[in-house]
Amino acid sequence: MHGLFQTEAYARAVTLLGHKAAPAEEIDRRVSLRLKRQDLLTSPEPPQVWSVIDEAALRRPVGGRAVMRAQLNRLVEVAELPQVTIQVVPFGRGGHAAASGSFTILRFAEHELPDVVYIEQLTSALYLEKHEDVDHYMEVMNHLSAQALTPARTARFLTEITRGDAGGLLP
Repeated sequence: MHGLFQTEAYARAVTLLGHKAAPAEEIDRRVSLRLKRQDLLTSPEPPQVWSVIDEAALRRPVGGRAVMRAQLNRLVEVAELPQVTIQVVPFGRGGHAAASGSFTILRFAEHELPDVVYIEQLTSALYLEKHEDVDHYMEVMNHLSAQALTPARTARFLTEITRGDAGGLLP
């Protein structure tokens, strides 16, 4: 679940999973920073965000049922923003090229700035700038979006999961 879309409770639950021994102040700082970045989505010139999410991320009860229900509702809300596109790759589509891990492709309005692939890790991040690396990730993203539900069908799917109409909130 991309950090730009996370509720505070979900962000806290995810952060605690990777930093169980961290002091409460460190967890609070990490969660606060993640939530502050979300201001970008409602800024005067928000970035275009296109996210493809594996259904497994929607079904895994991170933080418990109530936290997940609120998180799914948040996804529905965010998907309504004109600059945000969310798609889900449902289980029925089988495996996909990004099953090995999540990534973000950063594209800039300034043409002289090259595209960058950002891979967030537990204690650091990796930035890939080589043209062939970025091209490979772009190809994977294109395949993912073709495999995924359309944005409109994704919004209905998220609502169905939240209500329990698509096999229940939890597997």
